[in-house]
Amino acid sequence: MKRLLQILLLTTIIFANDQIPGSIQKHPILLKGGILHTISGDVLRGYDLLFANGKIIRIDEEIIPSPETEVIDIYNTHVTPGFIVPVSQLGLVEIGQVKQSRDFAEIGKFNPNVRANVSYNPDSEIIPVTRSNGILLANVAPSSGRISGQSSLMMLDGWTWKDATMLHPTALHINWPNMRIRTGKKVKEKEKVQKEKIQKEIQALDDWVRNVKAYEQRISVHLLKSDEKQIPDIRLASMIPFINGEKPIFIRANEIRQIKSAIRWGNKHHLDIVIVGGRDAWRASELLVKFDVPVILQNVLSTPMRRFEPIHLPYEMPKILSDAGVQFCIAPKTGYPHNGNIRNLPYEAAMAVRHGLPKEEGLRAITLSAAEILGVADKIGSLEPGKDATFFLSNRNPLEITSSVSKAFIQGREIDLGDRQKSLYEKYKEKYRQLGKLEQ
Repeated sequence: MKRLLQILLLTTIIFANDQIPGSIQKHPILLKGGILHTISGDVLRGYDLLFANGKIIRIDEEIIPSPETEVIDIYNTHVTPGFIVPVSQLGLVEIGQVKQSRDFAEIGKFNPNVRANVSYNPDSEIIPVTRSNGILLANVAPSSGRISGQSSLMMLDGWTWKDATMLHPTALHINWPNMRIRTGKKVKEKEKVQKEKIQKEIQALDDWVRNVKAYEQRISVHLLKSDEKQIPDIRLASMIPFINGEKPIFIRANEIRQIKSAIRWGNKHHLDIVIVGGRDAWRASELLVKFDVPVILQNVLSTPMRRFEPIHLPYEMPKILSDAGVQFCIAPKTGYPHNGNIRNLPYEAAMAVRHGLPKEEGLRAITLSAAEILGVADKIGSLEPGKDATFFLSNRNPLEITSSVSKAFIQGREIDLGDRQKSLYEKYKEKYRQLGKLEQ
């Protein structure tokens, strides 16, 4: 036990950032003359933005500040709502091959009661690097088993997981069974056996839905008959909001058979589902539109699933889904070794824009569209009076790779944009400056 505590302490020291969370906004701040990417409306050039108490108060031309208002001139500077990662393991894993830094998986196939936010590490070194690219919120999720657990929307600033939690739960996560039937001489199982196994996996999910409904009914009866003793079941109770349609179920499915099967399953049980991954979503666009199923599209910056598919197909996927009328947002690839690549979210959108998606839709796919799918569009995702003052300032259009974030605010708190990579850059720049002088 002592040895385990020593390992955990050492891991915390090694993998902890030194950023201090932002302070609560104490006075109004007026940003004057910027280029505002409202997302919900037009791009406003030369406009002012006033925010106070963590909320956007007013957007207009030539706002007259009060005496206590801090005025910041942002002429020719872009103001964009904080980017949102709709699904990730940020804060749940630091280094994939270091067991002590992984906290995204539980033992067993069915863990609907697992909460992501209680395992979130606000001191992760990956967080400052991520928010330096304008990503200010992340929906973090467990990923093991058939039913992984519940995800939480985290603000990328805060002393503790409680400070950082914006919303919990956001969704229940299910990994859909692999629908692929293997054939060939080396395959030992017959096709019939493989199909039976797949059906058995789906049947297990059907059983969970029925058990949750039966459990809820027993609870309601128990409330009427207080003299009867009801033994609580944490796992069944945790699924009630999702089975009742109060909260969405995120189903990880990439292959076309998985996507179609998941949609049929969700429709059969009248569930509010969202497809996560969706590499074959373009092949099921009519079905997705028909049953109003959104897609969290991953793998934009990747190669195709099949050799015969065009090399640029993943880049064009957002445009294809947009043209088909599918509600979608973009997410970076997750899981080891890609947890550190969450910062690439704007580049995923930029690649989609380069391959036909309108620039406004590209920005929307990583801001307001993600907020809509997560159920928080009334708070974040666009620049509108009444919404959270969660946005960042950059010297260029935020989808340009040369864009640099100069300031960022989360609910009005200005956050530290320092990170390990910037520190190392300054360190070695100074090193070679000094070495150069010595050589002279």
